Amino acid sequence: MAEFLIAAAPLLLLLGALVLGRYPGCETAMRLAARIASRGRAAATRARDWLRPRPPARGSARGGLLLACGLSGRAPPA
Repeated sequence: MAEFLIAAAPLLLLLGALVLGRYPGCETAMRLAARIASRGRAAATRARDWLRPRPPARGSARGGLLLACGLSGRAPPA
């Protein structure tokens, strides 16, 4: 029984806070949202450009493109 209570203690504490009207992490989430909203558009665009996938350096096809190239020579079914 004691092992169960030790394992369930974080859940019970969080549930108790929610029942009492406290939302843990709400202030942190609001500060983070305000910081993201206050950033300029240029910074967000730069971050998005950095995350954009780049074409492969070598000339061979990989993945879905490899399958598409392999099936492209086949005539459509009659």
